[in-house]
Order: sequence, then C-alpha cells, then structure tokens
Amino acid sequence: MESLNFSYLANFWSPRMLEVNLLVFLNLAGALALGLLVGYERSYHGRAAGMRTYGIVCMASAALTVFAGYPEFWWGGTGHSFSTADPTRVVQGIVTGVGFLGAGVIMKEGLNISGLTTAASIWASSAIGIMVGIGFFGAAILLALLSAALMMWGPKLESRLPSRRALGVSLVFTPAFNPDETSVKQTMREWGYMVAEGSLNISADQHTVTWTFVMVALVSKPQAYSLFDLSRKLRELAGVDSLQISHARN
Repeated sequence: MESLNFSYLANFWSPRMLEVNLLVFLNLAGALALGLLVGYERSYHGRAAGMRTYGIVCMASAALTVFAGYPEFWWGGTGHSFSTADPTRVVQGIVTGVGFLGAGVIMKEGLNISGLTTAASIWASSAIGIMVGIGFFGAAILLALLSAALMMWGPKLESRLPSRRALGVSLVFTPAFNPDETSVKQTMREWGYMVAEGSLNISADQHTVTWTFVMVALVSKPQAYSLFDLSRKLRELAGVDSLQISHARN
C-alpha cells in the first residue's frame, strides 16, 4: 500500500507561506487601526455605526483585497497549476450574497438602530472563509481572532474613550398645541444637550404633532441626568402629551 504523502499539506505551512501570512496580518492590523480611528469619530458624534462596525468592515475589506496580490501562493503555492480558475469571480459573488444577508439583520425602530456590528461580523466571516478556501490559513486564523476580540472588547474600549451620549426622542404634542422649535432647542441646551443637525423630523395628523429627533450631549459622558430623569424633564415640556426616549445607537 502506498504511504500517504503529506508534502502537499506541508506547502500551506512552509516558511515562505508563513511569511506571506505575516505580511497579510500586518495589512489587516493596519486596516483595523484606521477603521477604528474613523469609527471613533462617528461614535463620538452620536452616529449609529461606531468603532466595531468600522473596524470590522475595514479589516475584512483589506482581507478580500490583499490576497489577490499573492496569486502564486494560492492553494499552498500551487495556484499557477489552476490556469483556468479565477477565485476573484467567486469572491465577488460571495461578497454580494453575504451583503444581502447582512442587511437583513439590521433593525431600525424609531431612531434606534441595532444589528450593524452583527452585519459587519457576518461579512467578515465570509472573508475568513474565503481566506481559508484560498489556503491562507494563518491569516484567516488571525482575522478570526481579531474580529472576535474586537466584538468582545470593543465596547470596553469605547467606554474608556471620550464620547457623547446620543438619545433618540419622539415627542407627541397635545391637540391644537403649536410647539416652538427655538424654545425646545434652547431648553435642550440648558440640560446639556443639542438637537443633532438634520435629525429633526416633524409629522402631523388632524389632531397631533409628533417630533422625532436625536439629542446629543454637548460634553463627553454627561452624568447630570439619567435616562429616567430626562424622560421626566421631557414630559414636563409645554404641550407634551406622550414621549418615547431610547439610546440612538446599539
């Protein structure tokens, strides 16, 4: 009986292959750092997509791009023998399909948006699978570890950095009451908040007027009012019949 030949499997862990995986890892680490930087800017200004979402998407995008620069190392260095194969076409189909899947987990309820990080992680998992399929095992493992670490410890990192609280507010005014926008915004400033630019939406029917907007803290991490305290103060505004308040991002 002919003995098993593990030389082909050894190609995936050759010194040159490990060197390429290390170079890919450096690309992933750089993309992660820059994605976190951009995500922090958005998170600080109260946007729904924060550091974890931007970091994962940027890193996964780098993973889907960088492997194309090493075609001679595909499938353990035997990619040249598959002259008719073009994995980039397969990658294109995977990324498109997974993009629709990720969109399905993003939920928007009022001004509260959830599922962005889950959608980004689904897209990143497709990048991990692609890198495993192409034979970049080391880089795939590192990408999986970085993604998991970011999802687990990302919130702790964000909590230690200066940030501004963002709250989604919906105010329903009593019939025949005409609220004054300038007065409401001035009251918000007295509480240490501002109405985020471009977030105010006004709807009306025959009996009531409803305002929905995002209120963002003027300073980092205000401790003056809890969510319950703010709901009571909003309830005391002139003409308010009912209200809803929640964190604008999740």
